Amino acid sequence: MAVKSLIKRNYDKQPQLNYPDYKSSILRAPKKDKVFFPSSPSEVLGPIFNKNIIRKFDNDLTLNFSQNNASPIGHKIIVHGTIRDQFLKPIEGALIEIWQANAGGKYFHNKDQNIAAIDPNFAGCGRFITENNGSYEFITIQPGPYPYPNRGVEWRPMHIHFSIFGKSFGQRLITQMYFEGDPLIDFCPMVNSIPDKKAKKSLIGSLDITQSNTKQLLAYKFDIILRGSNQTFFENRTEGL
Repeated sequence: MAVKSLIKRNYDKQPQLNYPDYKSSILRAPKKDKVFFPSSPSEVLGPIFNKNIIRKFDNDLTLNFSQNNASPIGHKIIVHGTIRDQFLKPIEGALIEIWQANAGGKYFHNKDQNIAAIDPNFAGCGRFITENNGSYEFITIQPGPYPYPNRGVEWRPMHIHFSIFGKSFGQRLITQMYFEGDPLIDFCPMVNSIPDKKAKKSLIGSLDITQSNTKQLLAYKFDIILRGSNQTFFENRTEGL
């Protein structure tokens, strides 16, 4: 059986790989030309995700790592939205995984050097498979900003990482959601390495008062469009699944 290659990446709107204002990019940026090679059968044909892999609280980050029913520290919020294609057709069955820092800006990881404390009741990871209308929803804690060494000490805005799978591991998109009104967005070298203003704007989740009033939690809406002129910006691929 012939195996088609995945879509070749278009780097025109990608962040600059060697961006002097983001110092670590100078060390990480490849020095040789990019190479595109055919996809293997395992990348194109599988696996296929279904709701059998989702546990009861996988999309509630305030409960899925709670110890003895204790609540994590911080402001509880809802993050929700839809995944659609360029024709606004909903994408059903896409696996969304998220990860984030806790309210103090600390990741649950032993390599995180932030002096803030780890929250023993918050791992900062969750997952969800989109409904037939393309919708998803997470309950979580609003992440804190955090300092990192770059031109002295700079601050990353509040953000949540998103990973979106299609029907195979090769169909994986990665992006970040920032929070509407966060003043640190404009100062972040990682955000500013994206040359396209429209692409930057697509990464900002908007405050959703309607949903907030319904659930009595502040809510942020982050709709994701996979392809086309209005697509969400993705870190690893310009075109969608």
